[in-house]
Amino acid sequence: MAATHKILLLDDDETMLELYQQLLQDLPSRPEVQTSSSGARAISLLETEPFTLLITDLRMPRMDGLQVLSIVRRKFPDLRIVVLTGLVDEEFRSRAYAQGVELFWQKPSNGEEMQFFKDCIESLLDRDNQTSPGFRGMQSKSLVDLIQLECLSGGSSALRITQGPLEGKIWVDGGNIVDSATGELRGEAAFREILSWKGGNFEILPAEPNHPRTILGSYQALLLDTAQALDEEKGQVRQTETEIFTKTSPLALLKRFDGVEFALAIPHDEKAEVGAWGGENVGQVAAWARDAWRRLGQIGEELHAGELEQMIGLGLQRHTGVAGHQEKGVLCAGFRRTLTPEIVDQTMKQVFSKWVS
Repeated sequence: MAATHKILLLDDDETMLELYQQLLQDLPSRPEVQTSSSGARAISLLETEPFTLLITDLRMPRMDGLQVLSIVRRKFPDLRIVVLTGLVDEEFRSRAYAQGVELFWQKPSNGEEMQFFKDCIESLLDRDNQTSPGFRGMQSKSLVDLIQLECLSGGSSALRITQGPLEGKIWVDGGNIVDSATGELRGEAAFREILSWKGGNFEILPAEPNHPRTILGSYQALLLDTAQALDEEKGQVRQTETEIFTKTSPLALLKRFDGVEFALAIPHDEKAEVGAWGGENVGQVAAWARDAWRRLGQIGEELHAGELEQMIGLGLQRHTGVAGHQEKGVLCAGFRRTLTPEIVDQTMKQVFSKWVS
């Protein structure tokens, strides 16, 4: 019979200790879970008996979590460590990873995040099993799972993935995937290539501020599109969320672009039905978009300014983009007002390209 894994929980909140102790004891591997409300006692426990994993908060009285990490990493180099904290600070996050922690996890706020956390801990405990492919010692987790975990934590980092001689990086900023690179590939093409790798090493590096953004959509949409593309390459096309959206409203596909709040497909014929997703006052907005597109196009012709590609309006409540197609009509999309003009411009081009394809 395999030896029982032992977990040490360190937090100065007794209620949290009791809650997480019960949650972790119910994992499939049935680990033994002990608790400590102080760094000094935690180190004393580690010195007296072997533990598989330490889960620690950072904000504690007297000896804080970072001090504990420094001492524990020096005394117990093989101990796996997870930071579980309500303290959201990129400096603390970077310093924790510099100490060699396995994961920096913001305390879950809903059931989905809690389930991801439990799955992650179970995977770490199963790290000694080397029979299954996986990344960074999490043999039961795919790379998709690990990327989701990092995005759900809401932080910023650079993920380094290697498989033999292959190496790739994925940049995360505020829980969003902003860029990816491997070999000569960049952006979504690189991301798709990296996710096709079946095993290797997964390393979380400190964030790279001001890294240029080449991927504009949400990470959920990116993972969904990539999974579908990989399935199609294998000849294993199945009904996915994309297909369900397409049957109900093709415009619903556009919601997967980060920041898009509504979309209208406006035929050139004013008597034809307007396609809509997520919008209000559809008739009024459609009439305005159609008229504005025509008028601006006429002005461009009079000025010999060339063919009109798209127009962007920046508002106090939301931003709006309009683009036209000779056969399909006019597409009008609304964007979250917090997006920069550059992001709105680039996203509108991608949204329009998806619509006409």
